Amino acid sequence: MSTPEVRWVARAADIRAAEAEPLAREGEGALMDRAAAALADAARGLLAERDVDAAGTRAVLLVGTGNNGGDALLAGALLARAGASVTALLVGGSAHPRGIAELREAGGTVLPGVGASGVGASGVGAFSATALLEDANLVIDGIVGLGATPGLREPAASLVAAIPASATVLAVDLPSGLDADSGSVYSGPVDLGSADSRSADSRSAGPNPAAHVTAHATVSFTAPTACVLLPPAALAAGRVTFADVGVPIPPRNPGAPGRLTDAGIAARWPVPEAGDNKFSRGVVGIVAGSDAYPGAAILACTAAIRSGAGLVRFVGPRRAQDLVLAARPEVITSDPSLPLPRVDAWVLGPGVADDPDQEAAILAAVSSGVPCVVDAGGIMPVVLARARGSEEPGIGGLGAGALLLTPHAGELARAFAGMGSDISKDDIARDPAAAARTLAEATRATVLLKGAVTLVAGPSGTLWSQADGPAWLATAGAGDVLAGIAGALLAAGLPADEAGAIAASVHGRAARLASGGGPIAALDITSALAAIVASLGSSIGDLLREGGRAS
Repeated sequence: MSTPEVRWVARAADIRAAEAEPLAREGEGALMDRAAAALADAARGLLAERDVDAAGTRAVLLVGTGNNGGDALLAGALLARAGASVTALLVGGSAHPRGIAELREAGGTVLPGVGASGVGASGVGAFSATALLEDANLVIDGIVGLGATPGLREPAASLVAAIPASATVLAVDLPSGLDADSGSVYSGPVDLGSADSRSADSRSAGPNPAAHVTAHATVSFTAPTACVLLPPAALAAGRVTFADVGVPIPPRNPGAPGRLTDAGIAARWPVPEAGDNKFSRGVVGIVAGSDAYPGAAILACTAAIRSGAGLVRFVGPRRAQDLVLAARPEVITSDPSLPLPRVDAWVLGPGVADDPDQEAAILAAVSSGVPCVVDAGGIMPVVLARARGSEEPGIGGLGAGALLLTPHAGELARAFAGMGSDISKDDIARDPAAAARTLAEATRATVLLKGAVTLVAGPSGTLWSQADGPAWLATAGAGDVLAGIAGALLAAGLPADEAGAIAASVHGRAARLASGGGPIAALDITSALAAIVASLGSSIGDLLREGGRAS
């Protein structure tokens, strides 16, 4: 099966319905064998990243009574045959019979009768489940699957709490304890639009987090569920990979969130042709930097150039101009008090601070009808102008497909406060997708909410979720780089939502490459962009040969 360009979120009920036909045709065993093989491959990959030999692995399987537990047992058997020491803890007291038999045949140990205390008794005598977990360097979570309710009962909750921080955790389908069809990690409903849910009492106490597994990686079968793509639940899923086990992908539900794959990014990435020139490839205008933060201008300009912009025009104060030219002599600079130059897209706001000329330039750029990325210091004036009904001449002319706002959670909270809304930073953390969609509707713009999982929301309900960067990406100036990438894509003609989602993905990948597992600086990310775009080359080439590249 070819890789789809987008992985759309599917409801758990739709995934189970899609399984009916292949189960009837092939039987349960074939699907489980393919799932187990994918899990074992993912486990070996995670261990290799941590320089752990699979043959020396001490693996503990947390096994429930359903098919997720069977997948974990069969994956454990594959690891045991490769030399790993594998122990299965049967959380529910029983589990998939073939999985148990195959694990034992491969040399693994199966321990039933685990109690809430983490102590059990079996045919091999008394044992301490918590001690086994403390000694593990790999834990595979197969406790519950798609149909479970949020939270974990005992003994599962105590066993999950006993997983050591040093262990690598791999979840089957989803981290146990999460609601498959929600991005929430709470046991009760969280309604961003409800005044009751945002009262002083609810803010201080908050909804109760449900007991759940926090995984380093999750293998998703057939289609992703909401909990592995939408934060805060997606933060517990870690890196999500997808495995084809022979189940057809369910039809897309209207408004379902999506995640672009390598093929999707390659199909949309602007590739120059022999007849192109610097103007046809896209001219990016950048209003950025200040005497206090001139580096933001360098980062945004460099990112736009490294992402393929044919020409970059910079508008900013003299000190920032001088530093930009010293770093990027190909940039054309001008003063914000002068008429704005002609460009194909604007990047507005990185590093702008208390400069009336630059604020006027930002509002003029948004009023010009040219697509805009609005970041940092540009967000508040643009949000307020749009939310007031666009009283400023021309500022309401840009549609959502041409205006991309790129706040982090703090900037989003300040934007809500400026509009007179009481949506707090805590509210945003509880339901980031709802918050991004709320601002998108209020401003009739596309909103990119930055975070470990970046969300891109359009006022019509479009929602992208990308999570490709390492935790080291939380560093000063990284947002300026992201804005520059998105500006280059807007200048090439992409709509704001796709430009935002692709920029977030490529930005994260470049950060991972630049990091190499360690700390990074924002300028390091720009240096890795060309290699990341080049890595898409084989996909782009395949699409060109097939005549399938998006225009």
